[in-house]
Amino acid sequence: MRKLTYLMNVSLDGYIAAAGDDIAWSVPSDELHQWFNDQTRESGGSLYGRKLWEVMSAYWPTGDEQPGATPIEIEYARLWREKPKVVFSSTVEKVDWNTRLVRGDAVAEIARLKAEDGAPLDIGGATLAGAAMRAGLIDEYLLMTAPVLVGGGTPFFSALDSWVNLRLTETRRFPDDIVLLRYEVKH
Repeated sequence: MRKLTYLMNVSLDGYIAAAGDDIAWSVPSDELHQWFNDQTRESGGSLYGRKLWEVMSAYWPTGDEQPGATPIEIEYARLWREKPKVVFSSTVEKVDWNTRLVRGDAVAEIARLKAEDGAPLDIGGATLAGAAMRAGLIDEYLLMTAPVLVGGGTPFFSALDSWVNLRLTETRRFPDDIVLLRYEVKH
């Protein structure tokens, strides 16, 4: 069985995007970006909801060709293109870059993917992750907590039907006062 990790940048007040889907506050330092690269390298695949897919696919397919791209960004663009990805959407028409589109029952497909042998999977996007949370499919939460209060927007956590007990397994401080909080679900 594969582990499923929900990983996103999050404001101190709990949002992955401010009002209007603004994520300008979450630009990573080189050290944090390298950490993301390392996580991507170890992941067996990424599961995206529509909004996150649109953000990622708008930049990373050619991120290594952008003027001023740093070596870390060049590496990430290549990792991103090569990494298996699944997009869950009823409105996205076409995907590319080692990606497969799922239009059906997201929870059933995520459960099927988790049941396979292989490297851990990561999930991103509040709506998709929220469905996986409510279904009890997420094993680990990785919050890259930024020292900013955005006051509203897209919350990291969705409403749940029951409590999910967690155990803190790692903390780490990055430049710009970003703090990684890693929690495992207690079973």
